[in-house]
Amino acid sequence: MDQGLLWFDASPKLTPQAKLAQAAARFAERFGRPANCCHVHPDQLFADPAFTIVPDPVVLPGHLWVGRDESLVVKRPRKRSA
Repeated sequence: MDQGLLWFDASPKLTPQAKLAQAAARFAERFGRPANCCHVHPDQLFADPAFTIVPDPVVLPGHLWVGRDESLVVKRPRKRSA
């Protein structure tokens, strides 16, 4: 991950997916590109269809490290001009 944003939200009312959506929106606002991965503490793994969730023991419980990993981006072949 080249760029990342550390996010913490202690609200027990929000699901991890809702917290990730908020963090991803802030990441896109700040860096001008969408996030595609999220590192979380291994004890707090969850699934999200829009992101690759990575267990990472370095991330503290309750925190999300949201960012963009270019190795996860599928490159489309360029169209050839005739």
